[in-house]
Amino acid sequence: MEHRVQIDSGYLEGVPGVHNNVTVFKGIPYAAPPVGALRWRPPQPPAAWEGVRPADRFGPICPQFIPEPGSFYHEEFYVEEQEQSEDCLYLNVWSAAASSDERRPVMVWFHGGGLVEGSGSLPSFDGESLALCGVVVVTVNYRLSVLGFLAHPELTAESEHGSSGNYGLLDQTEALRWVQRNIVAFGGDPGNVTIFGQSAGCFSVYSKLASPLAKGLFHKAICQSIFLGPISTLAEVEAKGAQFAQQRGAASIAELRAQSAEQLMSDPELYRNALGLLPVALDGWVHEEDPLTMLLESRHHPVPLLMGATANEMTTLVTGGCTLESFQSMAHRQFGEEAEVFLSLYPAVNDEEATEAYRNYMSDRFMASKLVWAEAQQRSGDVNCYLYYFTRKPPGRNEAYYGAFHSADLYYVFHTLHSTDRPWEREDCRLAEAMTTYWTRFAAKGAPAAEGWPHWSAFNAADVRVMELGDEIREIPLPHAARLAFYARGILNKEPLKFDLE
Repeated sequence: MEHRVQIDSGYLEGVPGVHNNVTVFKGIPYAAPPVGALRWRPPQPPAAWEGVRPADRFGPICPQFIPEPGSFYHEEFYVEEQEQSEDCLYLNVWSAAASSDERRPVMVWFHGGGLVEGSGSLPSFDGESLALCGVVVVTVNYRLSVLGFLAHPELTAESEHGSSGNYGLLDQTEALRWVQRNIVAFGGDPGNVTIFGQSAGCFSVYSKLASPLAKGLFHKAICQSIFLGPISTLAEVEAKGAQFAQQRGAASIAELRAQSAEQLMSDPELYRNALGLLPVALDGWVHEEDPLTMLLESRHHPVPLLMGATANEMTTLVTGGCTLESFQSMAHRQFGEEAEVFLSLYPAVNDEEATEAYRNYMSDRFMASKLVWAEAQQRSGDVNCYLYYFTRKPPGRNEAYYGAFHSADLYYVFHTLHSTDRPWEREDCRLAEAMTTYWTRFAAKGAPAAEGWPHWSAFNAADVRVMELGDEIREIPLPHAARLAFYARGILNKEPLKFDLE
């Protein structure tokens, strides 16, 4: 790939990757800095520049509180300090194309982090290995937390669309528009774009599948580790935003805009929790309808899907234990007449078993969501879906306890085992090679068919099988089928996920 390319805002000079045939373009502005009067407004076009802009450094990431040093996820992913700034709307491109004429498949990554933390430039998201498999990789920073998802009656009133919140989702859509306009310069094909993400990044993919604003901007989707549920109403998120403004001592949005990002973040707990677990609004613009309703009625954008979950999603997300009494009480409170069915599926006779059963129950929501989604996809009759179940326990750091934890699959998808300090084994290298190959083949062709690797069948509701990605790579019957079927009923009834044991 030539190191110098021209995009619609000017010339860029990239840098060589570790492999000389890969070129990396870092810190490309895809929208204007969302600061001052542009805070809490839809992304605007970036300014053009004269001359050649160096693309040799990652752009700043959205202001956030990273995990505490020594904590599990800090040790896993935040191994390098990153500059933070409200001026954060940058993306990065990896390409091994020899010229702009190649039209390689494109993979656009939306990072996770609960919509409150993370970035597209974490070392684990280095796109070089994927690029070497024949795709052009794009990773995206977007606005987070209060800066990305604050809704407020004043913001709704000033919007020509009668909408507020969802600015982070608008950023992602703007990045996809940038891809459509510019990816040819990097040897990519704007007619063959796959969006992929994990956790909150997976929710971002889910959002795009239901948003009218994203229609036609992508052609395939990969969703890793998400649970489904209805999103909030605009009134609900506006109320949370108004409460945050009041707690910040701001009588108006103008006063809140006058506060610096540092001032907004002066109370860490308030900033982290101001908008709730999922601050995405049914705003009538980004989301005209509840995405879950659209999905269940097979009215989401019909593109091929590759989806799955890890076996032990909640070992890192639910800390501490629970008592047998609290677990059984929760079962009766949430499931009523079906409580005994639930307890037979998640048996426990002491506190230790109750803790494990509770984590299994919470983890099952992720895979049950994929089962519901795959069935809806099959009902649409147009495109295929491929399911996986990740079971590999990354070696080191109490692997027996954490198991195949939430986010464990990321090192393997990007083949970035080197990005974290673990005693990796030969099996890990083989699994990373398999997953990188499957993911890029899916991006290229819409099916994860890869020579030399086990066959991966499309989802069939009459005989559900999934690809196990673990110590062995093989198709298996749906794991924990009875548990997942029980959980799927709740998703179909649009019951919100409850973490509270009380």
